[in-house]
Amino acid sequence: MIRLIVNADDFGLTPGVNRSVAELRHCGALSSATLMATGAFFEDAVALAQATPQLEVGCHILLVDGTPVLPPSEIRSLVTADRQFRPALSGFVSDLYRRRIREAEIEAEATVQIRRLQVAGLRVSHVDTHKHTHLFPPVLRAVLRAAKSCGVTAIRNPFEPQWALRATAGSSRLRRIAVLALGSQRRAFHRLVAASGLATTGGTIGVLATGTRDVPGTLRALLEAIRQSAQNGAPEQVWELVCHPGYVDEHLDAVRTRLRASRAREHEALLELIPRSGIALGSWRELPRALSR
Repeated sequence: MIRLIVNADDFGLTPGVNRSVAELRHCGALSSATLMATGAFFEDAVALAQATPQLEVGCHILLVDGTPVLPPSEIRSLVTADRQFRPALSGFVSDLYRRRIREAEIEAEATVQIRRLQVAGLRVSHVDTHKHTHLFPPVLRAVLRAAKSCGVTAIRNPFEPQWALRATAGSSRLRRIAVLALGSQRRAFHRLVAASGLATTGGTIGVLATGTRDVPGTLRALLEAIRQSAQNGAPEQVWELVCHPGYVDEHLDAVRTRLRASRAREHEALLELIPRSGIALGSWRELPRALSR
């Protein structure tokens, strides 16, 4: 059986994103969502999650492009002069590898973000990170420690399989090059996750497709690629499909993001295609623990 965890990122960002997540789960088009601990509409998302018990909720850990939970004085290496995280991934990665960012501060901030969801009464099913920063080993080590200390048992595998990359049309050449280059961190990811004992998936589908214009066509191609992979004798895996659905509203217009109109297109495409795909929705809590590779 093919199993697919369909996960919506950015839960808590806006009322339109929150409403989209709840509606898609009620319609069987979504498995889970990852909630931003400092999202402007965190409380609204918590209320919707509690009213939708079949929705698994993970923590979408922010280390870039957002506001920390901890006082800036406690995480000086993570924040800029305006007391916010670095606005761009490129600056974060550059400082990370220049050892200007302390792992202990990443762990502390990740821990309090997870704890904020738990204190709100949510059972945290898994963790991932905004802009997939945990694919870099220094971040991953810290996030794994934070997850374990909070009793979280699963983490996103942010690496996309080659057959899904080949099935994705419409992405820019620059984004494709970046995704392929970041694949160099794959082996370290599996080694560190296996050592931690946390569970993970076979990989994440839709990373390259994020923000593409032809959302229905891309989603159809990815679902067909999943089926073809299984028919070609690939080992049985649970995959994650990452998505960013939402309704466009005045709150989204006020957010700094490149994902606007694409969110509404994703909502409609998921609603149309996932329940009719013949692919069973998977669960983070049913994942086996990671094995060494």
